[in-house]
Amino acid sequence: MTEISMPPNPSLWRRATAAYAKLLEILLAACVGILVVPVTLQVISRYTPFIPSYIWTEEMARFLFIWTIMIGAMVGIREAQHFEVDVWPNMSRRAEAAVRIVARLGVLAMALVFVWAGLEFTRFAWNRTSELADLPLWMIHVAWPVAGVTWIVFAGEQIIDELKILAGRSDERW
Repeated sequence: MTEISMPPNPSLWRRATAAYAKLLEILLAACVGILVVPVTLQVISRYTPFIPSYIWTEEMARFLFIWTIMIGAMVGIREAQHFEVDVWPNMSRRAEAAVRIVARLGVLAMALVFVWAGLEFTRFAWNRTSELADLPLWMIHVAWPVAGVTWIVFAGEQIIDELKILAGRSDERW
């Protein structure tokens, strides 16, 4: 993963969000690593008689895949790679900051949708369980509001950094 540049003496907030981003990267790697197990069991059980066909593997793979996607999107926002496409010609540093602010405001709008709709989605699943493993469904549905809140935090930090560039104070500690 690419590292976001940190000032020499980052604030407590920046250190906390950097630690959270590192935790997300570890969780992402764990989800992908664990996802290999049920998918491999599914494939082998379909084509060989050595392993019985387990139904729970499909449900576990689906849960892990959704969390992998959402955690990957959170990390993508942190690294300013997920929703960003370079289509403008070479611009000045301030003009580039202004364009990035507009793009990040779009990310914030989507993040608010994810939080609001994700809370409704989670509330809908609060007392429901999955069919096969009897897992509480809120554990998978909560990925949407968690992603939205995380996007707000990470995109908010980036907007503050871009505003500093616009104001000509990009070297200040936040």
